[in-house]
Amino acid sequence: MTRPAPLQPASTVDQLAAVLRARILGGDLEPGRRLIERELVETYDVARHTLRAALRRLESEGLVRVEPNRGARVASLSGEDLKELFALRLALEREAAHLALARGGGRLPPAVHDAAAELDRLARRRRTPWNELAAAHHRVHEALVAAAGAPRIERAYAALSTELDLFLSQLRPVWTRERLGPDHLALVRDLERDGPDVLREHMAQALRALHADGPDRH
Repeated sequence: MTRPAPLQPASTVDQLAAVLRARILGGDLEPGRRLIERELVETYDVARHTLRAALRRLESEGLVRVEPNRGARVASLSGEDLKELFALRLALEREAAHLALARGGGRLPPAVHDAAAELDRLARRRRTPWNELAAAHHRVHEALVAAAGAPRIERAYAALSTELDLFLSQLRPVWTRERLGPDHLALVRDLERDGPDVLREHMAQALRALHADGPDRH
C-alpha cells in the first residue's frame, strides 16, 4: 500500500486568514471596518501579496468585501441579505426540528440539551471570549439540525455556517451574553412543548434587536 504524503504545515496565507477570520467572527474587526493594507502588513509582518491572498480567501467565504480602488472592508450583511439568510435558515431548522421531534417522540436528543446547557454555562462566565460564545451558539443549532438524521439538510445548513457566524458577530453589540444562555435553554424547552414553529419567533427576536440598534447600519 502506498503511504500517503505527510501533511504540510499551514502556509503563512492560511495562518493569516485564520487570525483575521477569528478577529472578524470574534467582533474585534467589526462589520464595515476598513482593512488598511499598510497597517495589517506591519502588524503581522507579512508581504503585501500574502495579505492580499488571505483577504481573497476571506472574500470567498463572505467575510470580507474587496472593492476596486477602494480596498477591503469587513463584510456587513444588509437588511435584504438577512431576510434571505433567515428565510433559508428557518426553512432548514424548522424541518430539522420537525424530523428530530418525530424521531424522539416529542423529545430532542441529549446532544441538543447538552449544547444549550454548555452555551448557558459559557455565557455566565464573563471572561468567555465572544468567539467561544459564537462557537457554542453554533453548536446548539448544529446539534438541532443533526438530530433530524437528514444528511442533505445538514449539508445545506453547513453551507450557511460562515454567514450565520458573521451575523452573530454583527449581533454582538445588541445581544448581550446574559441573553444567549437563557434564550437557548428556553428554545429547547419550547420546541419540545410547542413544536418547530417557535423557531420563527426565536429568529425574529434577533432581527428585531439588530433593527432596533438602527436599520441604517445595514
